[in-house]
Amino acid sequence: MPDLDQRTILLTGASQGIGAETARVLRERGAALIAHHRGDTERADLVELLGEPGPSTHFVAGDFLDDDQVDGLWDGAVAWHGHVDVLVLNAAMMWPHGGVDDDEETWQRSWQQHHQVNVLAQARLMRAAVRHFRERGGGIIILMSSWVAQRGVTNPSMLPYAASKSAIKAVAQSIARGYADQGILTYIVAPGIVSTRMSIDFAELQGGVDAVTETLAMKEWVPPAEIGETIAFLASGQAKHLSGATLDINGATYVR
Repeated sequence: MPDLDQRTILLTGASQGIGAETARVLRERGAALIAHHRGDTERADLVELLGEPGPSTHFVAGDFLDDDQVDGLWDGAVAWHGHVDVLVLNAAMMWPHGGVDDDEETWQRSWQQHHQVNVLAQARLMRAAVRHFRERGGGIIILMSSWVAQRGVTNPSMLPYAASKSAIKAVAQSIARGYADQGILTYIVAPGIVSTRMSIDFAELQGGVDAVTETLAMKEWVPPAEIGETIAFLASGQAKHLSGATLDINGATYVR
């Protein structure tokens, strides 16, 4: 696997699920890791996972519902080493509400929060990253998307989640095209069903874990560590001409 000793990487949503496994892999590969968390509980999870912050690990807090905190997150990340080489956008929300039959209050809340957390906050960080990378002669953005951005959701209560994942994917692709000649590489990772707590909770809405597993070609869920390894490879910059691509990681269940 690639050596990331020369890379300072900001990873959002680093305290659990895919983010936690990715944080572990990036540190094992030698990256100087800036691990984002939302609050005190998530920070405690990071300490358990990575140990207390030190020369090779830095923690930054920020709630994506608040633009000022998003800006502060980026500023705090850059201030640690004076720069960021790679931005990995993993943090997101998935609330299974906002469908056709939900009441007006639930509909509005779900659509607004999904848009803020999964689109506006992420785009704000991409904007800051592009400006920063242009000054440095290049950089890497890796967006954690989902197969729902291509195929839609199986649960129609999750319309706002699917819409948000599709929207931010388009932003990442547009940045890839618009800034390729300035050394800014952008990749989209689109997992299927990943073995995380969030996916297990979602499976309960779809008939349970066994029922969901039966729909998968390999009859198994994607291990989070496999996604972490993929992100580590992309963060190395060794796949320059893969920029703009969407990498499907779903065990051949959804093939385009």
